[in-house]
Amino acid sequence: MLTISQALHDQIVAHARRDHPDEACGVVAGPAGSGRPERFIPMLNAARSPTFYEFDSADLLKLYRDMDDRDEDPVIVYHSHTATEAYPSRTDITYANEPGAHYVLVSTADSDGLGPFQFRSYRIVDGQVTEEDVEVVADGP
Repeated sequence: MLTISQALHDQIVAHARRDHPDEACGVVAGPAGSGRPERFIPMLNAARSPTFYEFDSADLLKLYRDMDDRDEDPVIVYHSHTATEAYPSRTDITYANEPGAHYVLVSTADSDGLGPFQFRSYRIVDGQVTEEDVEVVADGP
């Protein structure tokens, strides 16, 4: 299960909406080994595409060095789908290389009739996709 604060949830959704019609992407880092998402890090979609995302290699290297300096892990790797449901594509599965991360997908298309977006989380390990529950918790006092 992914437990995420309302503020982080809202930041991810806002980023997806802001970058629409292109896919948005980013990371939420947390203290190493904690599995707790804390620091929102929106990234630039270097592909600038409505159907594909890719992190800029220089930005990604900088991000990993920064997380290493802060003793953090990538707890959430997120991106948006602009015209399809929030489910990992074959490409998403192929590029999922953080077995400990939650892969969050936000769809900015109303593909299920339940509203303007879907927010779903998955574990992707060795090409196997497992959807997990998401619990959005109130922000601190």
